[in-house]
Amino acid sequence: MTLGLANPICSSMPKVKTETKSDEPELIREWPLPLDATLGSAIRVKGILQEIRSRLPPAVRKSLDMQWGKLTLVMPVTSKTAFRATSSIVSETLQRIADLPIIPREIEDILGITASERKRWLEDGRLPSAGTRTVRLQGRARRITFHVFDPRIIEDLLDRCAVDAWREDDAAAKAENRRRAAYQAKVTRSLKKQAKTEQADPVAEDAMNGLSGWDEFGREGLLR
Repeated sequence: MTLGLANPICSSMPKVKTETKSDEPELIREWPLPLDATLGSAIRVKGILQEIRSRLPPAVRKSLDMQWGKLTLVMPVTSKTAFRATSSIVSETLQRIADLPIIPREIEDILGITASERKRWLEDGRLPSAGTRTVRLQGRARRITFHVFDPRIIEDLLDRCAVDAWREDDAAAKAENRRRAAYQAKVTRSLKKQAKTEQADPVAEDAMNGLSGWDEFGREGLLR
């Protein structure tokens, strides 16, 4: 008995790994995030998720995720006790989440500003700080300190379109500084030119030194 050649089409097809989905019942709970907490920022939403996860036991942190703009907790039906405890922590934290201080990368996204604008407006007082926060970089011993901001103040800045006004003020100030610099440069050039002219003209130099009558003295030939 002889075996025929293998079908070339079948032999060239990649092997597909069949994924098996668990039919185990799950416990699910969702929490919508209010606009006064997120301020319309996807980066802020991620920050809120990270903040709440940090308050959960490490073993259940990954059970909480963000889906369709909602916090979603999913755990096996066999983890009812852990599910209830985790749900309680999430619910309690969300009651005060709108007051969670805003960190730099979040305020840049919320206000639509650059890092240089944030630093400049923070330094001149237009962007008030709500204090500082010190954290350790993940996997490193180094710590960094940065300013945080009050969500209610940032919400007010959004309502007043303050950023647009600040940019107009900055543009006007920049133009005025350029005008002053150009005028100062013109005055400096004029003074340098005058100094060179006076050095090349001895009569003018003598006049500056108070030697009146020098021309007449020269004409009478007293120097010959």
